[in-house]
Amino acid sequence: MSSNGTPMSDGQIEFQSAKWPKIVPELTSEQKTISDDFMKHWHEVLPRRFGLIERFNHGYPVRHAPKTFLTTLEIGAGLGEHVAYETLTNEQQSSYIALDIRPNMVAAIRERFPRIQAMVGDCQGRIDLPDDHCDRILAIHVLEHLPNLPGAIREMRRVCNKTTGVVSVVIPCEGSLAYGLARRISAQRIFEKRYGQSYRWFIEREHLNKPAEILSELDAFFTIRHQAYFPFPVPLEFCNLCLGLTLTPKTSPRIDEGARTREL
Repeated sequence: MSSNGTPMSDGQIEFQSAKWPKIVPELTSEQKTISDDFMKHWHEVLPRRFGLIERFNHGYPVRHAPKTFLTTLEIGAGLGEHVAYETLTNEQQSSYIALDIRPNMVAAIRERFPRIQAMVGDCQGRIDLPDDHCDRILAIHVLEHLPNLPGAIREMRRVCNKTTGVVSVVIPCEGSLAYGLARRISAQRIFEKRYGQSYRWFIEREHLNKPAEILSELDAFFTIRHQAYFPFPVPLEFCNLCLGLTLTPKTSPRIDEGARTREL
């Protein structure tokens, strides 16, 4: 049953707070074109010009992958950059699912990595996979973008193998002094030079969720098994750019302010 009294198809009761989903302003047609173009451009520029941070972003999930796995789901897969960091068997390649909401990004993945499965879809809704399907789930710089973050995290838990599954998450230290300075000399500078307009409208609707919000929502459904900050290995956000997390699904989701779902 939803918050307005509508039954849910999976036999659950959904509790949605006023905070979620966050309201994102609609884009003009020009802004939509710019948004799609810049996301693709940024995914092309980042590995070439900012390789050190990219090695952390993509190296962390590889280092903390299960010793044995078959099926991987990567949500918000972008141009498929992460796949290049993996050493996959033929079977693991054919069982690798790259999901992204932008058709232009998915088309690029299919061209570059024809052996994996590239799908257009929204991880905040129901993913077309059965329960407990995935041995690994990857969310690399994705969760900060999602207006319906609890919905995505709930869906990640649904498709994750509850016994042996592992979730790898990398998020920016959004709001930190270090991240703000790094942004001004990287993405913001590139955006404003490329389009001749303010970066503010773009980033304010892209980076919606701060680390504390993401950690709170994850904690309702997953247990953190490992974490690592970059570039300084100290658990402080102000001086760091990114945070990597390795998580496993909780047997029973927590029912409180952070968890939006109670199983019957």
